[in-house]
Amino acid sequence: MNNPKKDFAEKLLEVKAIKLQPNDPFTWASGWRSPFYCDNRKTLSFPDLRTYVKQKLVNAVLDFFPEAEAVAGVATGAIAQGALVADALNKPFVYVRSKAKDHGMQNLIEGELPKGTKVVVVEDLISTGGSSLKAVDALRQAGMEVVGMVASYTYGFEVAERAFAEAKVKLVTLTDYEHVVECAAETGYITNDDIAILNQWRQNPAEW
Repeated sequence: MNNPKKDFAEKLLEVKAIKLQPNDPFTWASGWRSPFYCDNRKTLSFPDLRTYVKQKLVNAVLDFFPEAEAVAGVATGAIAQGALVADALNKPFVYVRSKAKDHGMQNLIEGELPKGTKVVVVEDLISTGGSSLKAVDALRQAGMEVVGMVASYTYGFEVAERAFAEAKVKLVTLTDYEHVVECAAETGYITNDDIAILNQWRQNPAEW
């Protein structure tokens, strides 16, 4: 039976947008050490895959947030993908910075939307959810109605799930940790020992 999340995971693994290195961990910007690294921006370099990702995000918006009147991308990872989605849907686009510019107009949100606009947010990946929900808060502070968020990938951390629930933001993702690990195991990219390390990390990533 067709599994869209597994299909998407396979495509990310094919172009090494997701890297699994249980024995040679990465260090995230947050300072967390991780055996897992996801960089969905890599998909932009492959035209066929870029179109595939765009269409899957578009379908997610149409299926779950048909009321959306505009699209917002989260800087910097989802600016390009958000713009592609907005273009495909023929809707206005803005993007939200991680912090306001320190010069010029000192914008936090780049672009212009009328107050009350129903906005769907496009994100590339969800880890703790902090930066994603900061963008949601900025849009709400500017008078927008955030109807939900679509993202390519989520680690599925409990801290993120709680944060999204508390912020009352519906999140739809194209793939997730479980499907990526399943695909990686099936192709021999990782071993059973690697899976045990990955699962141990995911239970307590901040302390790993």
